[in-house]
Amino acid sequence: MHEDHRKRTKARFLAEGLENFEPHNVLELLLFYTIPQKDTNEIAHTLINRFGSLSGVFDASFEDLISVNGVSEHTATLIKMIPQLSRKYIMEKNAKATTLRTLDDIGKYLVARYVGVNEETVLMLLLDNKFSLIDCITVHVGSVNSSAITMRKLIETALFKRASMVILAHNHPSGVTIPSSDDIATTKAVKRAFDLVGIGMPAHILVAGNEYVNILDK
Repeated sequence: MHEDHRKRTKARFLAEGLENFEPHNVLELLLFYTIPQKDTNEIAHTLINRFGSLSGVFDASFEDLISVNGVSEHTATLIKMIPQLSRKYIMEKNAKATTLRTLDDIGKYLVARYVGVNEETVLMLLLDNKFSLIDCITVHVGSVNSSAITMRKLIETALFKRASMVILAHNHPSGVTIPSSDDIATTKAVKRAFDLVGIGMPAHILVAGNEYVNILDK
């Protein structure tokens, strides 16, 4: 019975995609590949109920996942891979779109870059004088404040990469695009430092989910 159900579910996915699948059905399908001889529907429902949503399941910690009855380390590892795979896919798909001339270009790039990132993470985009992306580096993992970000390292990196301009970025995993006082103070300090060496800083982008704001506009 389980085998027939799995065949029907897989065939439905191949014919229709996931558009009309309920969240627990999506999870059930994924779990087929780590739980080979058991009904995964009940485990899928349990995970959705425990973490509140499909995205909540993917964002849950490894330790929380394996605490759920029926979820092995193997299964938890697969679940934790999904956001990371999604980000890799999006970034590679958009790899040719490396010219970031507008706030919209920058915002879309960074929203994709932060897919599945559940810790506050500071990035620095390095651009040439034609707005082409030279590199995107991780500056810091953790809350944004001036003591956590070493100005000298930022400037040395930008000069070494021969960047004409830089864009600072960080995320709010809480989903709120409201900059804190530390966010604003750090933005001003970093911009002053780059101004002194003649490197432009047109934006500090705060990303929360699919939304973003430029802190320099605040």
